[in-house]
Amino acid sequence: MTTRKAPSATLTRFVVVSRYMPVYLAIGVLIGVAAIWAPQVLTGPAMGAITPFGTFLAVAALGQMLVIMTGGIDLSVPGTLTLAAIITVGVSQGDDSRIVIAILTALGVAALIGLVNGLLIAGLKLNALIVTLAVGQIVNGRVNLAYTGIAIQSAVPAALSEWMSVRFLGITRFFWIGVVITVVLILLFRYTTFGRRFQVVGANPVAASVSGLRVSFVQVSAYVVAAMLYAVAGILLAAFLKTPGVTIGAPYLLGPIAAVVIGGASLTGGLASPLSTWAAAMFLAGLNQMMRVMGLPTALQFVVFGAVIIGGMLVSGDRIIKGVERVLRERRSRVRAGPSPTET
Repeated sequence: MTTRKAPSATLTRFVVVSRYMPVYLAIGVLIGVAAIWAPQVLTGPAMGAITPFGTFLAVAALGQMLVIMTGGIDLSVPGTLTLAAIITVGVSQGDDSRIVIAILTALGVAALIGLVNGLLIAGLKLNALIVTLAVGQIVNGRVNLAYTGIAIQSAVPAALSEWMSVRFLGITRFFWIGVVITVVLILLFRYTTFGRRFQVVGANPVAASVSGLRVSFVQVSAYVVAAMLYAVAGILLAAFLKTPGVTIGAPYLLGPIAAVVIGGASLTGGLASPLSTWAAAMFLAGLNQMMRVMGLPTALQFVVFGAVIIGGMLVSGDRIIKGVERVLRERRSRVRAGPSPTET
């Protein structure tokens, strides 16, 4: 008689991890394609452009990830990011001694924007898509008002740009700041009580509320912290560009959402990986740079980028988990049914 064993704990862990595998496979494919058709992407200035822009996208995507983990979505990213950059320029007025107050002001304003989003969505139970889109429009209006009060071509303090440009292990501090933020979130979710409760609230807010967790507080906190991460991305981008304009946040409307989806997060809330989200952002930055190096027309770049997002949805973490769980259920059913006559 053949003995069938139930799935082991190792197999169970594999099921959970499998939702994050596609992004790493995609990175492998990207490297392979670049090595054949655009080897310049993997060396020199092209590679140097991937790390900073990948970092800006990654930091914004990590904020979007926190919101999506609560079952929401945030379309106020471009406005919040741009406003933080403009505030950094306007408050500092190019004076190195005002860098700290400029950064704190940008973070404080962003936190207020996130608080408004959170209270309207978690407190008043309004639709997240509509609320954040409306708040984003209000913020964009404030950006244009603030920009008119700043001299054209005003720059961030030189000391800020110079400090960010310092290299460690051959890579600028922009990249390492993104790495630090990613590591902090990984440790938060894995080793802290609040991080675990945060995931529980996102996965099942009703059960979390019944068990005594403060669901609304967690949801509001997600929007506040997310907005501050958008501000960090805006400050980093301003330091990189030195003279930010009012349109610098435009590419960060769908980009962060795409990175979260490709990174394997559950769009219904609960499960996400900061590391996979960071990797997905680097993948998208690398893809964008490869298309530029290959000389693809801008219109075709949009087509490819959109196709990649759709592909990410087709192999999303939720779909992978459902497929693997279906296979395991069928296997368990066969185990309970016992061996077939031909196996005895």
